Amino acid sequence: MVHRLRIGFIGAAIAIAMCVPGYAANLVINPLFDSSITSDPNAVAIEASINAAINFYETYFTDPIAVSITFQEMTSGLGQSTWEYYNIPYTTFYNHLVSDASTSTDSTALAHLPSGPNNPVNGSSDINVNTANLRALGLTGFSSSLPGGADGIIGLNTHLTDIGSPGSSGQYSLFAVAEHEIDEVLGLGSALPSLPGGDPLPEDLFRYDSSGRRSYTASNALAYLSIDGRTLLAQFDNQGDGGDYGDWQSNPRPAGVPPKVQDAFATPGAHPTLDPSSPEVIALDAIGYNFANPTPEPSPAILLSSALVLGALLTLGRRKLYPPIN
Repeated sequence: MVHRLRIGFIGAAIAIAMCVPGYAANLVINPLFDSSITSDPNAVAIEASINAAINFYETYFTDPIAVSITFQEMTSGLGQSTWEYYNIPYTTFYNHLVSDASTSTDSTALAHLPSGPNNPVNGSSDINVNTANLRALGLTGFSSSLPGGADGIIGLNTHLTDIGSPGSSGQYSLFAVAEHEIDEVLGLGSALPSLPGGDPLPEDLFRYDSSGRRSYTASNALAYLSIDGRTLLAQFDNQGDGGDYGDWQSNPRPAGVPPKVQDAFATPGAHPTLDPSSPEVIALDAIGYNFANPTPEPSPAILLSSALVLGALLTLGRRKLYPPIN
């Protein structure tokens, strides 16, 4: 069964990214820009910022799939994502997670997941999975009924961001907001508090309390992202404050914890970005995406014959992109 869910990034709440030919990144995110963006006087900068955010995923994830995302402007809140998911047997999800495993994160996560028949979160035999996440696991035949067949629709309030529409307050990082919402289209998020049917989303498999017991309750309880039940990577939003249950606690922010991309409430003036050690990246790896630090490969254009070494060097073309957020 296919379902559609919209998640909002509630905010009271640049770096330059370069795509270098030769990286073994196979994940492709195809951005479709709505007329609300293309008609914006600052459309070039806004689209470049979104493309820069996309570049991170295409550099670090090697899943041989294409994900289609429509981007549009919105005038309330800060950012939101709409995506579709299917309810499938947990054993199907688990078996594909096993066959797709490629990293130490996968090995650790799988060592703490039962093979079935029931998921360890609410004990049912099913789990909910986004269309993009399904393809990352090698599951096919799950199409999206969103306009244009997109895997997700992302709304960005460019009237509040540093790279935004003319007259923007510039309070928040567009780069971080875009990354936040892309994470959710790819599969991050929680089925709490009331996803129809009550079955968890993949990230809920890695939701624990501080004592290492699984936590899946809509009551006001502390819960953490962990792939082994012991190492707590990030605190989930403290339930009941109006944020998304699958986002990180940030209202108030835990002591000593800097702003992160998946914070439920963005911090004015902060510019968090994803990197290979980010809890968001670890979570994407654990739910079925293939993470790999890129290793540059020599372009055929620079494999010069030793007989032709005349002191001339060929320069690799690079594409500079300007970044986004959440």
